Amino acid sequence: MSNEQPAENKLWGGRFTGATDPLMDLYNASLPYDKKMYEADLEGTRVYTMGLQKIGLLTEEELSEIHRGLKQIKEEWANDKFVEKPGDEDIHTANERRLGEIIGRGIAGKVHTGRSRNDQVATDMRIYVTKELTKLSVILKNFIESILKRAENEIDFLMPGYTHLQRAQPIRWSHWLSMYATYFTEDYKRLLQIIERTNVSPLGCGALAGHPYGIDREFIADNLGFNSCIGNSLAAVSDRDFVVESMFWSSLFMNHISRFSEDLIIYSTAEFGFIQLADAYSTGSSLMPQKKNPDSLELLRGKSGRVFGSLTGFMMSLKSIPSTYNKDMQEDKEPLFDCLLTVEHSILIATGVISTLKVNDAKMAASLTMDMLATDLADYLVRKGVPFRETHHISGECVRKAEEEKLSGIDQLSFEQFQEIDSRFSEDVFETFNFEQSVERRTATGGTAKVAILKQLKNLQSQLN
Repeated sequence: MSNEQPAENKLWGGRFTGATDPLMDLYNASLPYDKKMYEADLEGTRVYTMGLQKIGLLTEEELSEIHRGLKQIKEEWANDKFVEKPGDEDIHTANERRLGEIIGRGIAGKVHTGRSRNDQVATDMRIYVTKELTKLSVILKNFIESILKRAENEIDFLMPGYTHLQRAQPIRWSHWLSMYATYFTEDYKRLLQIIERTNVSPLGCGALAGHPYGIDREFIADNLGFNSCIGNSLAAVSDRDFVVESMFWSSLFMNHISRFSEDLIIYSTAEFGFIQLADAYSTGSSLMPQKKNPDSLELLRGKSGRVFGSLTGFMMSLKSIPSTYNKDMQEDKEPLFDCLLTVEHSILIATGVISTLKVNDAKMAASLTMDMLATDLADYLVRKGVPFRETHHISGECVRKAEEEKLSGIDQLSFEQFQEIDSRFSEDVFETFNFEQSVERRTATGGTAKVAILKQLKNLQSQLN
């Protein structure tokens, strides 16, 4: 005996007399993944029926019964007691089918008056995505504040700054932390903008042409917590820009997380030894008992590719779809849901990593070498009135001379050797070779001096607030 639901029991079944191919039912079904939107779907129906009652298409008694049924369905989903049945091709079908079982198909059959699954799914998606993005904004803010707190507490730690992975100039560890806090704060601000653009209502637009009964869309939008209504019914049912934006944002954020992770992976190696991850975010080797692997950071780096792929895949699905709604658009849910969950977990893991790692400030300081002050040596002569292009050349000669003499650094040159290179060197040249003074000279906005870093941290916190 077939478990196939008769065509007349489907939301779209009136036109069809025969059963569909069972494989087609499976291929068409989205309930396995869109059921996570059950709460958004039920809330959309609750408010939509309020709109129907407001224009006289439902009585108060019918509305009360519908809301009673919706409440029961919500409790069943929440308590994992909702029984899915063959023919429940999506969350909308499942909820409406169950509503008919609870309050009778006569009244339940009225909830879809003037509504299409096209505007219904767009509404569910926007409610769900707005909620999920808002949740991400909260945990992202907490992550950034964890970085800012660490930067303030460890502002005295000096370390090499790198370009091309070569030691370049001394910086503060807090300056490195502030760099990523800056990236992530920009992500946070972008996220808030996307939430605003997502939180607009398509409900009441029907399949594509608008509502035939003059429903109050503004009333519905307001009661669903939307900021406004989408002003064109065609755009309302076909727009998935908010999905693309959410996945693009996820990709950009994961790009930043990947770079953040790569730096920490390098800094955790024995060759660097700047940091040590907590055991909670590390694993061992199945063969080598001495190993402590930064698996948390490697997974953060690796999952970025997963998120990038989701965005690219959906863009390829979306790029040639004609207006308005087409079934291709069902492919928005799985990649988006996976993106949002991956990003959520990634933020939480990254927060744990940065909150618990140990910093070896002595190893950082020991990695500073005097050749990193070559620019400071050039700046020394600039302050004596020598053009920078000339001082850059002179400083390079000092570095070359120290290498020829096999000295440990340019600070080991004698005063006479400095004078041989350029007579404008004075005995105070040796005051240049101080890492703390080097970072403290850079007081301009964005620099490495304490005052500049504290200003950065305060500014970032104010943006979060």
